[in-house]
Amino acid sequence: MFKKWRLTDRTRMLLKLELAITLPAVALMAFSIWNLRHFQRDQAIEAAIQRDFTHVLKIAETKSWMKANQYLAPIRKEFPTAEDKDIKGKLDQILTNHPELDYAILYDKKSNTFISRMQSTAPRSADFCTFVQSDFNDIQQWMQPEGAMFVDHIRMMEDEGEDPVMFYGNWEWKKEQHIYSNEAFFLPPGTPKGEIALGIVQFNQQYLQKTFFPEIIKDVLHSKSNAFRNDANPPAMMIHAPHESAAWVVSPNWGDGKGEVDRPFSDIFQGMVWSIKYPGTTIADISARFMRSNFIVLGALSILMLGGIFLTYRNISREMDLARVKSDFVANVSHELRTPLALIRLYAETLELGRITSKEKYQEYFRIIREESERLSALINNILDFSRIEAGRKEYEFKETDLPELIRSTLDSYRFQIEQNGFALEENIARDIPPVNVDREAIARSLLNLVNNALKYSRDRKFIAVSLYRANGSVKLEVQDHGIGIPAGEQEKIFEKFYRCGDPLVHNIKGSGLGLSLVRHIVRAHGGDVKVESAPEQGSKFTIALPLHQASPNGTAMA
Repeated sequence: MFKKWRLTDRTRMLLKLELAITLPAVALMAFSIWNLRHFQRDQAIEAAIQRDFTHVLKIAETKSWMKANQYLAPIRKEFPTAEDKDIKGKLDQILTNHPELDYAILYDKKSNTFISRMQSTAPRSADFCTFVQSDFNDIQQWMQPEGAMFVDHIRMMEDEGEDPVMFYGNWEWKKEQHIYSNEAFFLPPGTPKGEIALGIVQFNQQYLQKTFFPEIIKDVLHSKSNAFRNDANPPAMMIHAPHESAAWVVSPNWGDGKGEVDRPFSDIFQGMVWSIKYPGTTIADISARFMRSNFIVLGALSILMLGGIFLTYRNISREMDLARVKSDFVANVSHELRTPLALIRLYAETLELGRITSKEKYQEYFRIIREESERLSALINNILDFSRIEAGRKEYEFKETDLPELIRSTLDSYRFQIEQNGFALEENIARDIPPVNVDREAIARSLLNLVNNALKYSRDRKFIAVSLYRANGSVKLEVQDHGIGIPAGEQEKIFEKFYRCGDPLVHNIKGSGLGLSLVRHIVRAHGGDVKVESAPEQGSKFTIALPLHQASPNGTAMA
C-alpha cells in the first residue's frame, strides 16, 4: 500500500530558507550579468573614461588661459601709449622685466605709431633676429586692415566681463623644425573708445615649451578636480602640432604612442593639440580588463552560489530522507513491539484461562513468552542505546573480560532461536585470547545484532559461523552467513542510522535500522572498528576488531 509522505515543520523551514536565499541570489547574479553586458554593449566604460579625459583637457585649457592672463595683467598696466615721450624705453624696460617675451609692439592708428622692440637681455642668434624682424614686417602690413577688427573684438570681450586680451598662435616650419609663435593683443591703458590702438607681445617659445606648459600639465594632473590623480597608473599628457604625433611638450610618464583623447585649443594658443592617455595601455584594454575581471568575479560568485545551492539541496534531501526513514522507523518499531507483545498477551491469557492441560504445552508457552520478552527487551535496549548515543550520554563500563567465555555464553542464550529458524551454527573460538577490557553487555549486544541480521537476511542457505581469534595485535570477532549479501555501493551506508538496503527482501522484513549503527558505535567506543566483506547472493562476513591493549582504563567511559 502506498504511503503518503508529508513534509515536517523542519523540512518546510529548510525549503523556505532555500527559496529565501536562492531566489535573491539568482536574481542578483542575473541582473549583474545583464548590467555588465549592457555596459559592454553601449561601451559606457570607454565613454566614461573619454568623458573624464575630455574634462581634464578642458581644465588644462582653462588653466592656460588664466595663467597667461595673470602673466599679462601687470604688463598691460605698465604698457606705454602713443602720448608717452619714451615709448622705446618703456618697451625695453618691459622686456627686461619679462625675459619670457621675445618682443613688444605699440601700434596707434591715430598717430600712425608702430614701434617695436626686441628682447635684448640675452644673446640672440642671427636667425632669431631674422625671424623677429620678419614678424615685425608682417604685423605692420596687416595691422592697417585688421587692427580695427582686433580692437572691436577686444572691446566686446571687455563688455562681456572677460579679460580683454586676444591671442593668436600658429605653427611655422623654419630650419627643418616646427616653431610655435603666440602673440597677445590688448588695449594700452586709457585707450579711448573709438580709437584704434594695440599693445602686442610675443611669448618666447623656449619659455612656453620648458616652463609654462610643463607647469600647467603638472598642475592639471595633480589637481583636486582630476578624477585620476589617485590612480595607481595616472594618465599622461602631451602637446603636439596638428596632424603630427611628435611631442612638443610631454609629461614625464608619457612613454610611447599616441593619445587616447585629443583637444585642439581654440581661444588661446591656437593650433596646439593637447592629448591624454594612460601610459602602457588603452581605454579599450581597460574596459576589456574591467569586463573580464567582473565576469570572473561573477563566475566565482556563481560557482560559490551553485555550491551553496547544492549543499543546501543535499542537506534538505538528507533531512527529507531522514524524515522518511524516521517515519519508517516508527512504523517498523511499532510493528516490532506489537508482535512480541501480542504473542506474550495471547499465551499469557491462554495460560490464565487454564485451557492447557499438557505439561509440555505449559513449558512451550512459557518458553515462547520468555523468548518474546527477551526479543522485546533487546529491541528496547537498542532504542535506548541509540537515544543515549544521540544525546551523548551513552556510558560503557570497561572490565577485564574473558572474551571466549562471553561469546560462548551469548551464543548459548541465543542458540535455541538460531536452531528454531533452521540455521546451522558453527563456532570457531580460539583458546589463546587474553583478557580484554570491554563492556560485556555492549559486546554481547553487538554479537547478537550481527547474528540477528544473519537470521533475518538469509534465504535457503541457512548457515552462521562465529569465529574469535587473534591477529595483528588485536582480537577479531567474525560473524559469517550465506545470506543475500550486500552490494559494494551500500556496504558503508549500512552502518548509518535508519539505513536499509534496497533489496526487496530487506524491505519485507521489519526492523529498526539501528542494529549495525549501534555495532559500529560500540566497537569504536572500544577503540576498534567493524568491517564487512560481502557480495550479492554470496553471503556476508562482519569482522569486529578490538585492540588487545586499550588505552581506556577500567571503569566507566562516556561516548
